[in-house]
Amino acid sequence: MAERIVQTAGREQLGEFAPMFVHLNDDVLFGEVWNEEAIDVKTKCIITVVSLMASGITDSSLTYHLQNAKTHGVTKEEIAAIITHATMYVGWPKGWAVFRLAKEVWNETTEVVTEKDKYQNSIFFPIGEENPYGEFFVGQSYLAPVSKEQVSIFNVTFEPECRNNWHIHHAKSGGGQMLICIGGRGYYQEWGKEAVEMTPGKVINIPAEVKHWHGAAPDSWFSHLAIEVAGEETSNEWLEAVSDEDYGKLS
Repeated sequence: MAERIVQTAGREQLGEFAPMFVHLNDDVLFGEVWNEEAIDVKTKCIITVVSLMASGITDSSLTYHLQNAKTHGVTKEEIAAIITHATMYVGWPKGWAVFRLAKEVWNETTEVVTEKDKYQNSIFFPIGEENPYGEFFVGQSYLAPVSKEQVSIFNVTFEPECRNNWHIHHAKSGGGQMLICIGGRGYYQEWGKEAVEMTPGKVINIPAEVKHWHGAAPDSWFSHLAIEVAGEETSNEWLEAVSDEDYGKLS
């Protein structure tokens, strides 16, 4: 069933001042005529825009109907062709006037949305800037501080196929790291063990002195919070990169 058109502008703006006009505008025009099913709403939008244009009406009412046309599927290319065609019959000044309004409704400035932007919109924490420890990663990663007080927490984001090198968190006592996946899909692997898939909500506890790596799946971005576990005489040792051969075995 098609979406029903509802209009309340008459009652909101005129109220009891002009009850008959309100009834004709809200109940008859928009309540009955706009919802009559012989013509689809997109076609009605086009007819209305051309009718107003022919009448020389280029105020907010035309802007409203241009927006309504866009909402119901009229594309920028279609509205340009519609206005051009109508201009041949109703006159150039009207065409110019309507084009000025149409350009505002179909804004020609389209913001480029990158894959990074799309992924950022899917997770709560910021992706941050390029990782300053990028020399220890294969591929592109990003780092964003979440907390630098009491407990250090960073959001680490990996582009598809990106992973960090094998590494070890050293500590005389305590130490280690906790990972909490917050977006995408990735892997964690300890030396000599099978890789563990990480999806949102997955928690990995990494003891000190365990050789390991973590990173994105080949076909997905991946983000995890990295939480440093307090310890005595802690340090981080970066080792060799995860080979393409070993990484390629992951599904």
